[in-house]
Amino acid sequence: MMRDLSAGLRRGLPILLGYFPVALAFGMIARNAQVPLVHAAGMSAFVYAGASQFMALNLLIGGVPAAEIVAATLLLNFRHFLMSASLSARMKRPGRLTPLLAFGITDETFAVAASAPAAVSPGAVYLLGLEAAAYVGWLSGTVLGHALGAVLPPVLQGALGMGLYGLFIGILVPEARRSRRAALVACVSAAIHWLLRHFGVMPPGWSIIAAIAAGAAFGAALGDAKPAPPGRGAAG
Repeated sequence: MMRDLSAGLRRGLPILLGYFPVALAFGMIARNAQVPLVHAAGMSAFVYAGASQFMALNLLIGGVPAAEIVAATLLLNFRHFLMSASLSARMKRPGRLTPLLAFGITDETFAVAASAPAAVSPGAVYLLGLEAAAYVGWLSGTVLGHALGAVLPPVLQGALGMGLYGLFIGILVPEARRSRRAALVACVSAAIHWLLRHFGVMPPGWSIIAAIAAGAAFGAALGDAKPAPPGRGAAG
């Protein structure tokens, strides 16, 4: 058991290092938005939604009603249902750890757990260690970022805030290079959101929800993704 936990923690260390600077930026933005430490840390501890927390914080600052924030966050994180279902089909009996393991699934922990050979089922204790490392990185980064927001100069805080965009780019660009459909869906979703906001058709929360729903419908209508030709993919 301890060997599995240690292995999971080791595999989760790179995720911890990646989450920490982005969480620092979230903590600083929360402080600058006059969000108390207990609320910022509580969001990271109990919501633990990464990019959705940035979105929710921006919507909160903009005065968007709570119902719209909850709906937008639910749609943005709906992919977690699919990730959870995929892992549960491969895992050895998780037993009482199931709710805890489901809570800790993120894009990165899922990718690491799912990258194991098909013949190998990730154990519950291993996955617990993997998720614990990522969780500690996100929560500790939020708390420290909130504290540093009082002493770091605005220029440096702004630079750290760019980490969120780097995280999005790191997720989107490789997939867009591999699949034309992914690139097209991302462009269509962004265009719909921009048009809705530019012409004031919808408030911020609902424009995001509409863009997510429209992008998902457009992607489904395109059918199965086709990899890019040789020399045009991520390895090229």
